Amino acid sequence: MGWFLRRPKRDGDDVPRDTEFAYFSDREAAHFRGQVREAFAEHGLEVTVFADMVTDDGGRHFGLGNLAAVCHNDDRGPRVWPDLVRQHVERVLRTMDAPSALDTLSPEQIRAQLYPRVVGVEGIDPAAFGYARSVAPGLYEILALDLPESVMMLTDEALEPLGDVRHLRDRALANLRGLPVEGHETVRDTDGMRFEVLIGDSFYTASRVLDLDAVVRRVTGEPLGEHGALVAMPFRHQLAFHPIRDTGIIPALGAMASFAAAGYADTPGAISPYVFWWRDGTLTQLSDYDEDGDGLRIVVGGDFEDLLERLVAENPGPG
Repeated sequence: MGWFLRRPKRDGDDVPRDTEFAYFSDREAAHFRGQVREAFAEHGLEVTVFADMVTDDGGRHFGLGNLAAVCHNDDRGPRVWPDLVRQHVERVLRTMDAPSALDTLSPEQIRAQLYPRVVGVEGIDPAAFGYARSVAPGLYEILALDLPESVMMLTDEALEPLGDVRHLRDRALANLRGLPVEGHETVRDTDGMRFEVLIGDSFYTASRVLDLDAVVRRVTGEPLGEHGALVAMPFRHQLAFHPIRDTGIIPALGAMASFAAAGYADTPGAISPYVFWWRDGTLTQLSDYDEDGDGLRIVVGGDFEDLLERLVAENPGPG
């Protein structure tokens, strides 16, 4: 899984775009939603199709965002969308129709399959996840139950019978630390800019930012220093980081800002398009979109600006 997303040749940008999924043309979006309707009909379910979801007669809602992104990012193009949609619908219905894992697994089995997960605020209902811990503006840590075909994000109600949330989080973090590092790439250019990227099929790859000290030591062989690191979590299968040690932070910051924005766009499991400063477990946002929304800008101030000034003073360039 590379960080450069390959795009199949499809309708060009000169044709009308779908209002919900702008990476689809109107024609492609109609084809995609038609395949969704057919896949549900194969299971005897007539659904009402909306721009971003479908509903059945029982009032169940099925979001289309992740599935649309999966189809869009498959480099084989629209010819494979019917199979992708059919597999997704079968998996979703099988999961929803099966007995709840919370009823069939023992408390210890649940704890053994518990992981922390970093998600965007748009991915949860705050009323149902009152325990969720804020890790950065718009980002929250929740607990998830890892199942063979799905991931169940656990609400306040689901956690209540399992015990104290603090103890559950400790167990979830221990489980996270036990996961293997599936893949690692170094992104660099000829001018010396570099940052590291963890890549994996695990839904918790990006969430390893919650254990960044150990991850950096494991991947690079060196501990994080007092200044922390730049980090980016564009979507659930990637975590990028650059340990802050010298003025190499400056080119890395710009490159990682572009990396995060590109990785976030049109991907399933999107988390954040921004780059952050990680220091002692605290995340400070360092990039944002321009006011017109057409470009990126770096936003620094306070402690981070002081850090940049110190690093420049300690590592003056040729004069």
